[in-house]
Amino acid sequence: MIGSLGDVVFVATDDTIRTFTDFSRKSTARWGKHEVLGQKQKSQFLGPDLDTISFSMRFDVSYGMNPLQEMEILLEMNRSGQAVDLTIGGKSLGVGLWVITSLEQAWNVIDNQGNVLVGTATISLEEYIVG
Repeated sequence: MIGSLGDVVFVATDDTIRTFTDFSRKSTARWGKHEVLGQKQKSQFLGPDLDTISFSMRFDVSYGMNPLQEMEILLEMNRSGQAVDLTIGGKSLGVGLWVITSLEQAWNVIDNQGNVLVGTATISLEEYIVG
């Protein structure tokens, strides 16, 4: 097991491939600026901002999965606002949980019966801090 996003397990076996590409993490800080008459503003570090992560997943029937069903799981997580743990290599990322703030689906290959054979999901996450 490579890792997981809640119940969505990232795995590469002989039967199933459910992995991600283009993984990107962004960390920023919050800064305040205070006006000073006749001088440049004074900066003040307020603290870390929420991290964001984005990545893409490719779902293919030839890799042992139902692409539409896989993308529906992610869509439900997004629409419900479900906060979940994100782990890679057995380690949790961030200091809290993660929510899907954006989900883009591409139905790349559809057969003559309307079945999605290959699909791609682009996922954007944001840290979710409780309390």
